[in-house]
Amino acid sequence: MNDTDLLHELAPEAERLLERHLSASKEWFPHHLVPWDRAARSDPRDPWDVEAHPMDEAVRQALFLNLLTEDNLPYYTSKIDRMFGVDDPWGAWNRRWTAEEGRHSIVIRDYLTLSGAVDPVALERARMKQMSHGFHQPIANVFEVLVYVALQELATRISHRNTGKLLAEHDPAGYEVMARVAADENLHYLFYRDASTAAVSLDPSSMVLAMEVQVRDFEMPGAGVEGFRDIAKNVARVGIYDLAIHHDQILVPVILRHWRLESLEGLSPEAEQARERLVERIAKIERVGRRLSSRREEATAGVG
Repeated sequence: MNDTDLLHELAPEAERLLERHLSASKEWFPHHLVPWDRAARSDPRDPWDVEAHPMDEAVRQALFLNLLTEDNLPYYTSKIDRMFGVDDPWGAWNRRWTAEEGRHSIVIRDYLTLSGAVDPVALERARMKQMSHGFHQPIANVFEVLVYVALQELATRISHRNTGKLLAEHDPAGYEVMARVAADENLHYLFYRDASTAAVSLDPSSMVLAMEVQVRDFEMPGAGVEGFRDIAKNVARVGIYDLAIHHDQILVPVILRHWRLESLEGLSPEAEQARERLVERIAKIERVGRRLSSRREEATAGVG
């Protein structure tokens, strides 16, 4: 099945999922969530002083990365437009998704500006650089788009939510912002997960091939941010996102349980081989993730 045929066959399901999304979505406003009371405490135009804004550096970096990821929205929108088209339910979904994701960048930026959690000058310079770099996840067809965005939206939800949890005790406003964004991301994930599930029913072989490629090459949209590797290590250290989470909370529940990778029938020989590679890769990700988690725990215990 080619891309055009797949989108045409999935159009009724996409329409149903869009209607479900709209009925489940709650209206909210960024200006209701940002901590306006902090505006009088400091002038964001003054030189930023990290000592005036105590916070675990890993949480600060996660907020920085989360916003830069949301800022790259025009690239994601154009990519989906090229793959899905601008008409019918797919175009309507992409426009709605874009509007909601844009609101995420608004509320996180307003929160960071008012809270002083990050250096606004460094943030803007990084935004300009990130936007100039764009987004370059290798995606060959609509099957791969569906797989990637389902995994990515869930990963983003987890990252936002875990960042918010680390803010909860000392910064309730930051927690509320990230929890609200994470709730939206969960609805986005459900749309893409269930659209992908329908695609698995239509063409399981093509979807298995797409799963194998996208799990193998998976990167978060923020991977293009300067210093991403160091940031990733720090957010892993505090439990925001790491390889074990990627395995336990994304690959296992979505690919193995929901899409039922191991029990799919009628696969082509090529897809059968891809399934074998993918099952092996998921097992390897688990082993590596557990090993890295153990090393971090031992290092933390040693410091303590």
